[in-house]
Amino acid sequence: MSSLINSISACVEFSFKGETRSLNTTLNLDEMLAKHIDLASLHHALAVENGIDTYSYLFEVLQEEEIFFSHPQGDAAHYLHDGQFDFAGYVAAHQSDELFAPLQAIASREMGIADLSAHPQLKQALLCAYQLGLEQ
Repeated sequence: MSSLINSISACVEFSFKGETRSLNTTLNLDEMLAKHIDLASLHHALAVENGIDTYSYLFEVLQEEEIFFSHPQGDAAHYLHDGQFDFAGYVAAHQSDELFAPLQAIASREMGIADLSAHPQLKQALLCAYQLGLEQ
C-alpha cells in the first residue's frame, strides 16, 4: 500500500417529499478498516453525518439508493470502476500487505532481502511458517 491517505468520495442523491437531497462525504478508507467499518453501514454513516434520524422514513428512502464513488486517493484508485468501488478487493489487498510486512522485515533483517516478492519460494516458506505458528 502507498503512504498516501487512502480515501474516496461517496455521494447519494434521492428525493423525499418532493425535495431532492444530495449527501456527500469523503471516506478515509484506512480509518474505516481500522474501525472495522464496511460499506454495508455507509448509508447509516451518511445519515448520521448529515443529521438524518436513522429511525425516520427519510432514512428508509436513503437506504434504497445506490451510493456512487469518485475522487479516489492513494490505493483506492485501483479499485474504482465506473462509480463503483470494489471494497472487498481493497480490503483483501490491505490485509495481504499487513500480513507480508512483518515477513518482509524478517527477510530483510535475517537475509538482507529487500524485496521478498522477488523470491516467491522464500515468501511462500515464510508464509507457511507464519500460518503454522498461528495454528499452535
